[in-house]
Amino acid sequence: MSMREVMLATLLGAASCASLAQVPVAPAPDQLVLLQSADPKLAQNKRLVYDFWREVFEAGQLGLAEKYLTENYIQHNPNVPTGRTAFVEFFGRFKKPKPIEAKVAAPLVAITAEGNLVILSFVREQADPKDASKKYTTTWFDMFRIEGGKIAEHWDPAEKQ
Repeated sequence: MSMREVMLATLLGAASCASLAQVPVAPAPDQLVLLQSADPKLAQNKRLVYDFWREVFEAGQLGLAEKYLTENYIQHNPNVPTGRTAFVEFFGRFKKPKPIEAKVAAPLVAITAEGNLVILSFVREQADPKDASKKYTTTWFDMFRIEGGKIAEHWDPAEKQ
């Protein structure tokens, strides 16, 4: 390989690395648009999960858990116990009730619904492991299974703490 070919390969390699630079994750500008669906059942499931997130999870109105969660609610996050009662007891230790907001406070990117599953996608900001003074964004997903008009199961990418 000639010196010119080596230099060209190096430049092309550097250019392709630059193309790997992250595009920051951004929240949706209008959350209410995310609730829409041509399928009324999917729109209903999206609204159920959206309202649960606002009212119970974010506002800490744990007395409303019965409205949203089945009694035998299954939790796949390894840090949170299974069951509606266990959910309420767990979050009751550190979530204090506050007013319910009209929209989800967390930076919501998308709401996806298919069949009886609904996924909320959020912007997650993290410290750069190579330079703690810098931040980057990634996406966090919470998936819910709906059964009989209530949330019956939850998944997220949380790791055991």
